[in-house]
Amino acid sequence: MIAGTVLRLGTRASRLARWQANRIMFELRQAHAGLDCVAVQVATAGDRDRQTPLPEIGGKGVFTEALERSLLTGDIDVAVHSLKDLPIEDRPELTLGAVCLRADARDVLVARDGWTLDTLPAGARVGTSSTRRAAQLLAARPDLNLIPVRGNVDTRVRKAKEGACDATILAAAGVERLGLTDAVSEYLSFEQMLPAPGQGALAVQCRVDDSATLALLQSLDDAAVRAAVGAERAFLAGLGGGCAAPVAAYARRAGDERSLHMRGLVGAPDGTRIIRVEGTAPEADWLALGGRLAEDALAAGAQEFLS
Repeated sequence: MIAGTVLRLGTRASRLARWQANRIMFELRQAHAGLDCVAVQVATAGDRDRQTPLPEIGGKGVFTEALERSLLTGDIDVAVHSLKDLPIEDRPELTLGAVCLRADARDVLVARDGWTLDTLPAGARVGTSSTRRAAQLLAARPDLNLIPVRGNVDTRVRKAKEGACDATILAAAGVERLGLTDAVSEYLSFEQMLPAPGQGALAVQCRVDDSATLALLQSLDDAAVRAAVGAERAFLAGLGGGCAAPVAAYARRAGDERSLHMRGLVGAPDGTRIIRVEGTAPEADWLALGGRLAEDALAAGAQEFLS
């Protein structure tokens, strides 16, 4: 790459989003000598309104639409996202130039007095605006009192520690990236809490016709991560569920590392019924794996919880 070239990376203004953009800039500079990168903060609807539950203000797209618009107008060259925030419907003018750097995909419990999911008192107030988390929490502990809680990672940790709620659930990746693991009461197993499709992975989006930027981003792309999260998102797409659907999925390399094993879940929002599916396929068949497990879940009655 020619020295002096400047690549503009769009990011949300939250501390976690800026951490993620800075990490992508570091990786790009390591791979391309002379490349200059600059972060451009973009305000999103989700950042402006931190009180209303996401499904009521447009779901996950509220964190990504403004960044995508800035890409389309040419104000930025790439957008850095938490992959789980990206809607499954792709804009034809945009593409994921890199899917990479997947951290711990589990969820964690942050609770007062070091409570775990098993030891939370009956009727404890657990803050979450996620239907996926709510379904699984209530399946395990129907006595819990779930209350809506929004805000960035720091805000939600503080709310739990200061008593606005007794506990909250967060993605382990965000907590670890911000150095807040001391606040974690418990790492929830995949049996207790299956994550959102794409959780823990970063996505770097650019314009389809920007061949120079696409070439730069190839150095970051991780084929194994792309296949795993591709299967998870194919599961969500096959269900026809939107961002508010109580859907979870996690895929990982298995056995000889040429296969992909995935678990999927669809739950009743009140936790009274949980549908679980799982399967294995060659890694190259990630799309078919996600679609097949979606069909299995639908055959088991998942459509009832997706409307």
